[in-house]
Formats: sequence, structure tokens, C-alpha cells
Amino acid sequence: MHFIEVNGTALRYDLGGAPAGATTIVLIHEMGGTLESFDAVVPLLAANRRVLRYDTRGAGLSQKIRGPLGIDTMVDDLAALLDALAIPGEVALAGVAVGGAIALHAAARLPGRVAAVVVSSPAVSIPQDRRPAILERVARIEREGMQAAADSHDASYPPALRGDAARFARFRARWLGNDPTSYGAIYRMLLATDLQPELPKIACPALVLACALDGTRPPALVEPVARAIPGARYAVLETGHYAAAQTPEAYAAAIAGFLEAIDI
Repeated sequence: MHFIEVNGTALRYDLGGAPAGATTIVLIHEMGGTLESFDAVVPLLAANRRVLRYDTRGAGLSQKIRGPLGIDTMVDDLAALLDALAIPGEVALAGVAVGGAIALHAAARLPGRVAAVVVSSPAVSIPQDRRPAILERVARIEREGMQAAADSHDASYPPALRGDAARFARFRARWLGNDPTSYGAIYRMLLATDLQPELPKIACPALVLACALDGTRPPALVEPVARAIPGARYAVLETGHYAAAQTPEAYAAAIAGFLEAIDI
């Protein structure tokens, strides 16, 4: 793992896989996640591609957030990281949940840098009627710490996916290690984000993945995202909200199959 200071913040990242010159895929984790969310995914993608993953601003061991945050800043962080690591040309992006929102916004804002995008359970907006309850939940997290929201795993990491008890235990412990203030800032960023108007502007190949066991953002909320992106492919995986951590083999196979089909 390495650290770098870009765009006014310090990020932790990992870059490996195929030698320089191969296509680079950037993996962007979920809210509350870290680059470790992709630990079991990277070996399945790295044989033919370079793989870059990083802790987004406020997550993992990257610099923590104090103050307001916008999704443009998250995309600026990504672009600055690519520049600092001298990764030229277009890259493929794969993001989970909020990571999917960052990937989609990057595809819309930076068409010359993004060759393809894969998103699972993308958090493109939050309905108005859910916002008061979410704001109350965020305030509780900021006040009491991450343990106050651990019950969210009932929907996002359902019992049906906890057959590997050790995997779930590692996930939960890592999630509880989040900085509550940064987590709250990222959640507030999401509340202020609505990517719906820009989805039709995304011109690169796109794969939108819904997760059949995702109680947080079920397929009924994800399929319209695919319909809004011109030419996007849509598939449903038998997994939950944290697809990369819960079912890494299925998640990686979906990404690899899509990139091979479009010759990337």
C-alpha cells in the first residue's frame, strides 16, 4: 500500500496487476468501505489488467473530512490520483454503491478519461421522503459513533450472505472502524447529490448491476439507472449491497465478462 497527497488531501492506494501499458481498471469502494473491500476481487482481475484501488477521501487510512463535501471533489480526487500516478489515456471504472455514484459522475464529467464503467447498486440519488430519517441517522452516527448504525447490515448484509461467518466478521469490524464525522460527511454528500439528469449524457459502455439480496438499494431502484444510460447493459447478481466483499467471485466475473465483451 502507498500514500500520496493530491487535490488537497492524502489518499492511500494500491496499484498492481499487469505491467504498465495494460488497461487500468479503478475500483471504487462503497460508503463505509476501504480498498480492502476488493481484496478478493483484485486477484481475479489482475492477470490481464492493471488494477488501482484506493481509500476515498474520508475513508480507511485516507485523510479524514472536516467540513462539507461534494461529489465533484471526489471525482477531482480520482482524476488527480490518475495524473499523479502517470496513468495515461482512458481507464475503466468499477464502483459499488457510493463508489458507483463517483464512477458515473466521472464518466459524465470526464468522458476523455473513462473507457467504460461498471456500477453495482449505484447511489445516484435519495428520494425526498427518505431524507429526514437519513439525516436523523447521520446525526446519531456523528454523535454516538458507528455502532449506532450497525443495524443497517440487516438490509445491506443479510443473513443469507453470512454463511462465511469470518468474512462477515471482518467486514463488520472494518466498517465499525470508520471515522463517524467523515462517514457523516459522505452521507450528507450523497443526500445533496442527484445524478439522474446526467445519466443520459454518459457515452461510454456501461454495465449496471443490481443485487437481488440488497435491501438498501434493491433492483427496482437500480434498473431505472440502466435504462437512463444510453446502451447500458443490465444484470442482476445474487448478492447484497456490498457485492465486492460479499460475493467477490460473481462480482469479478461480471466485470471481466463485460470488459472482454467490449474488448477492454
